[in-house]
Amino acid sequence: MSALDVQDFIQQNRAVAEQVETFRGYWESEKHWAARREFILRNKSDFSPDQQDQLISLSMVWANNVFIGCRYSEELLERVKEMAEGIVVEDAPVFKTRDEIMKKQQQRFISVLTFSLSILSI
Repeated sequence: MSALDVQDFIQQNRAVAEQVETFRGYWESEKHWAARREFILRNKSDFSPDQQDQLISLSMVWANNVFIGCRYSEELLERVKEMAEGIVVEDAPVFKTRDEIMKKQQQRFISVLTFSLSILSI
């Protein structure tokens, strides 16, 4: 379901669209909400009304991972990424883990140390 498909679906299914709109958090930007709404609409038919809270929770997990870099278990991330397959988020932020940052700093330190040692040995 592309962004245009979502708009068509919303126009054709006003009751569902209005219900889904109630799930929007006041903190969500238009870009954030559009992506999460698409996630919900794409997967709504796979969840019974009793499981609606689970779908909303999964949509938040996916959005939190994409937009603010929250980390979750491998299993959970795999599940929500599979559910979100095909959703395009333009200009999504890129996050680095602490381990990635530390590794880069260590490499920089080793380079500086190596350079310093090479100067001293001249």
